[in-house]
Amino acid sequence: MSRIMPLFRLYALLMILLVASGCEGNTASNMIPDSTKQTKETAPPATTVAHAPLVFGIIYPTVNPTYEIITENLKTASVNHAVKLIVQAPDEANLEQQIRIMEMMIKQEVDGIAIDPVDSAALVDVIDKAVAKGIPVVCFESDAPTSKRVAFIGADNYETGVTIGKSVSKLLDGKGMVIVESGMPHMLGLSQRLDGLKQYLSSHTTIDILEISNNDGTEEDATEQLERMISAHPHFSALINLDPVSSSSSILVWKAKGLKQYNIALGLTPAVQESLVNGQITRIISQNEQHWGESIMNTLLAITDGQKVPPFVNTGITEIGE
Repeated sequence: MSRIMPLFRLYALLMILLVASGCEGNTASNMIPDSTKQTKETAPPATTVAHAPLVFGIIYPTVNPTYEIITENLKTASVNHAVKLIVQAPDEANLEQQIRIMEMMIKQEVDGIAIDPVDSAALVDVIDKAVAKGIPVVCFESDAPTSKRVAFIGADNYETGVTIGKSVSKLLDGKGMVIVESGMPHMLGLSQRLDGLKQYLSSHTTIDILEISNNDGTEEDATEQLERMISAHPHFSALINLDPVSSSSSILVWKAKGLKQYNIALGLTPAVQESLVNGQITRIISQNEQHWGESIMNTLLAITDGQKVPPFVNTGITEIGE
């Protein structure tokens, strides 16, 4: 009996060791289900909600390098936003074409419109129609204050005229004779600039305005009128341009005729800036047009986001070439 017990104990010990060595081969990953792996396999794939981009319509009065600058600024400002731009402009400043473009954008149900109206009064109905259909409208450069547009973006045009008057007065020491070239007479912004200019010159100087001419928004028309005025008033002291089309046209006339009189431009473009260096332009009065695109983008985004925006986004006035 004394021999049997030790053999039994030895046998039991061997069985324990065999069981223990068999379990050693099973790792935790084999014995316990991988909850992480199971979740990845059974969970439905994450869904990404695709938001359609906002569509903003931009309507210029005509094709001009100044508006190309605004478009580039708009594109830059839209980089970090889901925004699609529809940029339209008549070949020439044309009321009927602007109305048709507005109607097209209303039918397309764009999310917002920014327009530089060629005729503020005539565009009121179509602006109000867009707003009635839930499309917010902002004006830039030239306003349509009697419409239901949400905001106006640009400089104070009357004060722009005053600033031009001050600049001319400094150049001419408060006396002399000037000719004035402007764009479409129905553009409110242009008439406001002219009012500011005339008021300052009549109140603070003895400068005479020999003639005021309005073009139809084309460089050909502006060039023809400039040449006619220069021939009619050869002793003029300075030319004042109240719109970008007149400014760019004056550069060609100054180059062709070799004129030495002062030439005051409205609007900052690369061509105008280069002509300031070359001597065809004497002063540039800028409404900081190079930032209008950013202001338009931010204003439309704020409106579509339900935010309240100021009725006048003032971009200020800068005189260059002093």
